[in-house]
Amino acid sequence: MKSILLTKDSDIINGLRLAGVEGVYCKDRKELLKNFDKYKRDSQIGIIILTASSFEKIKDEVIEVKLNQKTPLVVTIPELGGKMEDDFILKYVKESVGIKAI
Repeated sequence: MKSILLTKDSDIINGLRLAGVEGVYCKDRKELLKNFDKYKRDSQIGIIILTASSFEKIKDEVIEVKLNQKTPLVVTIPELGGKMEDDFILKYVKESVGIKAI
């Protein structure tokens, strides 16, 4: 199975390309959704990688895939020099079981 990166950050695309990960440049939310939908249905894709800003744009769609599909695995990586929400997994679990995160 292959991995695919979806982001608007060309530096991250080039960096992961050196590691053998194909990247797709997505300039806006519409293009990001189109590519996410395409690759979530591709049986050759095992991992979809999103940068934190890309994830935020399509958060609901990503969570839907995580809850209802075994593959692909969808992971989020930080932006270059950026931060990610530290407690995202804890917040995700709490919201999944019906506890409102603060």
